[in-house]
Amino acid sequence: MAIEVGERLPEATFLEKGPDGIAPVASGDLFAGRKVVLFGLPGAFTGICSTRHVPSFIRVADQLREKGVEEIVCVSVNDPHVMAAWSEATGAGKAGIRMLADADGGFARAMGLEFSFPAAGLLGRSKRYALLAEDGVVRVLNLETSRTDCEVSGGETMLGQV
Repeated sequence: MAIEVGERLPEATFLEKGPDGIAPVASGDLFAGRKVVLFGLPGAFTGICSTRHVPSFIRVADQLREKGVEEIVCVSVNDPHVMAAWSEATGAGKAGIRMLADADGGFARAMGLEFSFPAAGLLGRSKRYALLAEDGVVRVLNLETSRTDCEVSGGETMLGQV
């Protein structure tokens, strides 16, 4: 069952590649006492994820911060090396968007948002969504119903809800 508005985000450990190597990022530390926009997607370097989803949050990142969002995070079931390369390729890091790896898909599963699309080689991935969490509690949840859409979960939609 998918997570719902009013529920607490599950505990998970993300991975992040930084200048000193790979570091764990505990979800509890990431969300505790903070207003965070988190968006999840099927995969780094994939079509809609690269051409529409990440760019939508780059476009509105400064405006989200002006509305009190303390951090914008993109999470995908990929390894931290891929997420770091994708951050650089898209300009997400320069825009202040933190790219975290849900390397084993545990967060996607715990959220009830795991999916597979074997024909495209996507196994155990995350559905496309965006959410606003305050102190780890989901306040807004925008879940796409189609793999090929990125309107409900896009940055502009979230900007209007913060």
